[in-house]
Amino acid sequence: MDADFEREKQEAIEAGRKALNSLYAAKSQLDSAGNWGVVDLLGGSFISGLVKHSKMGNAQGYIEDAKRDLQKFSRELRDVDMSSNLNLDSMDFLTFADFFFDGLVADWLVQDRINDARRQVDNAIHNVERVLNQLENWR
Repeated sequence: MDADFEREKQEAIEAGRKALNSLYAAKSQLDSAGNWGVVDLLGGSFISGLVKHSKMGNAQGYIEDAKRDLQKFSRELRDVDMSSNLNLDSMDFLTFADFFFDGLVADWLVQDRINDARRQVDNAIHNVERVLNQLENWR
């Protein structure tokens, strides 16, 4: 393989690793938000709600980073003629409803959204790891 291809391949690998870092950071925040959400469901306080929403906000920031990183990774993959459909849907959390209509139903809805976001992030992590593995082993 020529030097240009190897350079493009390395750029794609670096972009994929950066996307994975953002996804793992989002996963960590979503896991923490989910744990605080369980506390909230079991009769948590205003403080537990604040912590949960702080973690959700942090996760949203990492998800936005991951979306940008995934777009760059997709572009880099095209440079090495390896296409992939890597996408992470935007999430809109129910922060307003949870704070202002605090109760079991609102808390349950927010917890459901957190769990859905966790599944999306886990799926994206799996896909990026799979593509990275293929790319790294491509000779």
